[in-house]
Amino acid sequence: MTARSHSHPRFISTSAFLVASSLASGVLAAPCPTNLPNPIYGAGGSAVTNTLGAVARALASLPPDQAVTIFYNDPGACAGYAHFVAPEISQPDSFWYWPADGDPVQCEPNGDEELSFAHMGNTPALCPGGEDLPAGFGRFVAPVQTINVITHAASSEDSITAEALYHIYGFGPGAAGRSVAPWIEPADVYGRRTNSFVHQIVANLTGVPSGSFKIPEDNFLRTNDETVAAVFLKGQTNANRPLGYVSGSAADAGEGRGEVKTLAYRDFDQTCAYLPHSSRDRKDNYNTRTGQYALWTPAWFYAKTTDDGKIANPLVANLIGWFDGTLEAPGDLDVVELVIQAGDVPLCAMQAIRPDGDLSPITSYAPENPCNGYYEFVKTGQTDYVSCSDSTDCNEAEGEQCRYGFCEAY
Repeated sequence: MTARSHSHPRFISTSAFLVASSLASGVLAAPCPTNLPNPIYGAGGSAVTNTLGAVARALASLPPDQAVTIFYNDPGACAGYAHFVAPEISQPDSFWYWPADGDPVQCEPNGDEELSFAHMGNTPALCPGGEDLPAGFGRFVAPVQTINVITHAASSEDSITAEALYHIYGFGPGAAGRSVAPWIEPADVYGRRTNSFVHQIVANLTGVPSGSFKIPEDNFLRTNDETVAAVFLKGQTNANRPLGYVSGSAADAGEGRGEVKTLAYRDFDQTCAYLPHSSRDRKDNYNTRTGQYALWTPAWFYAKTTDDGKIANPLVANLIGWFDGTLEAPGDLDVVELVIQAGDVPLCAMQAIRPDGDLSPITSYAPENPCNGYYEFVKTGQTDYVSCSDSTDCNEAEGEQCRYGFCEAY
C-alpha cells in the first residue's frame, strides 16, 4: 500500500493559552476576519478543540473554491451547547480559528456570526436542567472520547478505582475517614468546570453531584490542557500528590511530552483496572475500543435540522459526514486519519458502543466499514492486520474485506 505520513497535528501551544489567559483578563483580541472562505461557526467543549483544529487547518489549506474555515468557541460543553440552542440568552465572547500554517488564532466576534453547530462529549441530559434537545435541532454521533484520570509522569501510582474517586471528590482529599493516599491534599487535586463534558461524566460515574465536588474553587480549571499543565507543575514538588481528569487526547499529548501519566481505572463492577490502551507503551486505545476501559463515551455533533430531520447547513452536513466517514473529504484529505492522530477514536475502529451516549450500557458494535488495522497503523505505526490493495489480498478467513488498506473480518 502507499506509504503515508503520520505526523501528529500541532496541539494548542502554551503561548496560545497565554493569549487566551490575557483575553480572559480583559485584553482584547482582533476582530474575527470576515474574508475567509466558507466560514462555519460552532461552540462546545474543549475536549474536541485539538481534533477540530487539525481538521480545520487541513480544510484551510485547500484551494479557495474548496477551503472551509472553522471558527470554534470552547467555553465548556454545556456552555457552548447553550450558546447554540439559546443564542438569545448567551453568545460566544471569542472564537478560535486555524490558519493553514501556524498556531490557532483567537478573535473577537463581530456580532453577526451565527452558530451552526455545537459539539459535546455528553448529551443534554447531563447539562444543568437536563433538558431534551429542542425542536429543530438534531444530534449526530461523533468519534469516541475517553476521560483519563491523570497524575504526574513520575508518580509511583499506576491505578485508581471508582470508589477512590467517589471519596476524593465527594468528601474532599484527606477527609477524615475517607482519605485515599497519596491524594490527600486539597490544593493538589484538580477538576474541570461543571459545564465541561469530562466533569459531567466523572460526576455521573461516581454519583457525586456535579456541583458538589469538594476541592478548592480555584482548582476547577477551564480546559483539559490547563489541567495537564497544573498536574505537571504541582508534581514537580511531589510527583505522587497531584490528581486530575481530562480528555484522552489531552492526556496522551501530556504523556508524549513526559508530563503526566494516565492511571488504570477500575469501575464499580469490575475486578481489574484497565488502561485505555493495551499498554503504556502502545497507544492503541484497545481497551477502549473493546469496552473494557469504562471511562469513555461517543461524542455528539448538534446541528439545526429541516422538517425531515436533515442537517440544514450544507457545510455542517459535510463536516459531520467527513468526521464519520460517510462522505469523502475534498482535496484527498483523510479526515479519519486526522481524527486518529489528534487522539479521538473514529466509530469505524470501535468494537463496543454506548448507543445512548454518556455512560449508558456498553454493547457490542459492528461498524459498517471497520478500520481497526488502519486505526492501529496510524496511531502506533504498526498493526497485526494484513495490508491489502483490494479484497483479493484477504484470504486468511472467509468473508474478509479490504478496508482502509487492511484486511478486516468483514
